[in-house]
Amino acid sequence: MPPLACITCGPAFEPLDGVRRITNFSTGEIGSMLAETFLKSGFDVVCFRGEAASFPAPAGVDVRTFTTNKSLADGLRSLERAPDVILHAAALCDFVLEKIDGSDGLSKFSSRSGSICLTLKPAKKVLPEMRGWFPEARIIGWKYELDGSREQAVSRGAAQIQETRTDACVINGSAYGTGFGLLLPEGSLAHFPDRSSLAFHLAGWMADQPKRPVI
Repeated sequence: MPPLACITCGPAFEPLDGVRRITNFSTGEIGSMLAETFLKSGFDVVCFRGEAASFPAPAGVDVRTFTTNKSLADGLRSLERAPDVILHAAALCDFVLEKIDGSDGLSKFSSRSGSICLTLKPAKKVLPEMRGWFPEARIIGWKYELDGSREQAVSRGAAQIQETRTDACVINGSAYGTGFGLLLPEGSLAHFPDRSSLAFHLAGWMADQPKRPVI
């Protein structure tokens, strides 16, 4: 049986009322590229794709739609077999609604009511849960950083690896600069100029990796 790669991509959302939501911007492009590259490299591929992703879904793989952070978590936990590789590139929500002050309490708050105040609280993250769910999987997280220097972005990626017990972190965004960095737990950083070179490297690297030992 071919190894199974599970790839997450695109944005999640969290509801504010019956029609409004908060979300992150993500097209899902890199996830589609990863999914198709891993498929060509001999993997079975399941791609969890945010409902609002605008880039075309990857061809030839098992595409499953998610909505909220919880929806993605539920989908991962319901996989028919444990993945050998997880690439978590989805742009999940960092905050969820805690309360609304000044609304009329209806399922759709009205602008006629005047100003309202939304209080957000940190959302439960999915990446830190994955090691418990899939102890033998090779898990790679993403760190999209806009503020600070490249050194600061790399430092945040290193903290993510330590906190989530992942096997690598892909770093990108304006803080990192053009291209992508692949950071490993021991601190080595490889640079890739574009999505395709990153996807090709990750597929080859993961094809050569045995399952992670359970400690």
